[in-house]
Amino acid sequence: MNLIDIRRNLAYRITNPVVGILSKSGITPNALTLINLALNIVAAYVIATGHLLIGGVLVLVSGLFDLLDGALARFTKKTTKFGAILDSTVDRISEAAILCGLLIWYAPQEEASLKIVLIFAVLIGSFLVSYIRARAEGLGWQCQVGLFTRAERVIVLAIGLLINQIFIALCVLAVFVFITVVQRLVYLWKQGKIKGE
Repeated sequence: MNLIDIRRNLAYRITNPVVGILSKSGITPNALTLINLALNIVAAYVIATGHLLIGGVLVLVSGLFDLLDGALARFTKKTTKFGAILDSTVDRISEAAILCGLLIWYAPQEEASLKIVLIFAVLIGSFLVSYIRARAEGLGWQCQVGLFTRAERVIVLAIGLLINQIFIALCVLAVFVFITVVQRLVYLWKQGKIKGE
């Protein structure tokens, strides 16, 4: 079993007990996506004001909504191209909002320079991980490989917030998002060689 299958199995185990109930409630997958966005914006504000524990809880809860929107769409057979684009867009906005919240919280502190650099590195790396996949899929290739997809990034950041070890979480993220970027580029390079493209 590879990493992609492990992620899918875990996501299924988390969402399966809930999607049946949600499907009967009348709530749409896009509504869950927008709830996810709202939770992340609230989390960003909470983090910016220094309430890290509450911020960590909100990041985890919003991560659950991020899993549920796609699961509900598949369960109810209401997957749409717009829904997929909305989900991806909200994911990028959410990630940027949380990191901006951290940036606002860190900025006035003494010796914040390294932390600010790490926040920008994580933001750039996270966007690159997603961009590479989107660009590859636009060219007709699949690219879900890599150690740190969005799920892993959310979990590490949430744990860092919950235990007040954000600097360590940012260091881990900064390293592994760029490892993931390299993994995806190498994977696509190999695919190109195999396909002669």
